[in-house]
Amino acid sequence: MAKGERAFVDWLRGRMTANRLRAPIGIGDDMAALRAARGIVLVTADMLMDGVDFRSAEHTPEQIGRKALAASLSDCAAMAVRPLAAIVSVALPEAWSMEQAQGLVAGMEPLVADFNCPLVGGDTNSWKEPLVIDAIVIAEPYALWPAVTRSGARVGDGLYVSGPLGGSLAGRHLTFTPRVREARALREAVGESLHAMIDISDGLALDAYRLCEASGVGGEFDEAVLAEEMIHPDAVRLSQSDGRPALDHALHDGEDFELLAAIAESSDVIDAPPGRWRRIGRVVERGLALVRPDAGRVELEPLGWEHFR
Repeated sequence: MAKGERAFVDWLRGRMTANRLRAPIGIGDDMAALRAARGIVLVTADMLMDGVDFRSAEHTPEQIGRKALAASLSDCAAMAVRPLAAIVSVALPEAWSMEQAQGLVAGMEPLVADFNCPLVGGDTNSWKEPLVIDAIVIAEPYALWPAVTRSGARVGDGLYVSGPLGGSLAGRHLTFTPRVREARALREAVGESLHAMIDISDGLALDAYRLCEASGVGGEFDEAVLAEEMIHPDAVRLSQSDGRPALDHALHDGEDFELLAAIAESSDVIDAPPGRWRRIGRVVERGLALVRPDAGRVELEPLGWEHFR
C-alpha cells in the first residue's frame, strides 16, 4: 500500500465524503467550505511541530507563534477569502515558562491586528514532549466572489506566481507575510478569469502538481523565466553553500508561502496584474514539465516537502 501524505489524503477523501450541499468544498483543498444559514464559512487548520516546522532551541516563541498563524492565513490567501477569526491549540512542553507561552501569543498579535483576525479561543495542554501548535482560521468569501479552489484550472490558462521562490529555510519561513491582500487584489482585478490557486507551502513543483491533479490538467513552466526572474536571493546563497542549483531550491524547497494562480490568458488586465505577479508558465492537457530554451520540454518530478513519507 502506498505511503505518504498524498496517499493518505487521497484515501481520506474517498472515505470521508460529505454532503456537497452542507460542505461544498471538502478534503483536499486549502480550506473546507461549510454552508451556514447566512452563507459560506471556510475553515483551515495547520499543525506545526518542534523539529519539523521550527526548532524551539533556535527560534523564539514569538517567531514560532507568528509562523503558526501565518501558515493558516496563507490558506485564506490561496482561496482569496477574508480571515474572520483564529482558534489556536497548543501542547506546551512541561519545562516551558509562562513567559514562553505568552511569547507564542505575542508573536501572533501583529498578524491579528494586520489582518483583522482576532484570536477567539483554543485549547492548552502540557506534556513531556516538544511543542506542538495548531492554528485554525475561519474565513468568509469576499462580496461578489466565491472562494477560489485548486480545481478550476483550464488548458490555455497562464500560470502566475506572486513572488520569488527558494531558500526559505534560511529564515524566511518564519517571517513571511501571507499574501491575503495580493490574492484579493488579483481577484478584484481579473474576476472570474482567476480559475484556480494554491499557496506554495511544499515546493512549486509539488504544489503545482496538486493544483493540476485537482483540475485534471497538466502544467509547463518556462525555465528561463524562473531562473532569471523568480529565484529568491536566499536560494542563490543556499546554492553557493550546498552545491544544489538555485533553480532546484526554487522548485522544491517549499515554505515560500507565495501563491500559484491559473488565470485565463484572455483576461483584459492580466498583462499587468496587480503587485508583483509574474507569468511563469501555462496550463496544458497533461504532465508537469520545464520548457528549456535549448532542450525543449523536460519532465518535472513533483518533488517537495511531504509528511508521512
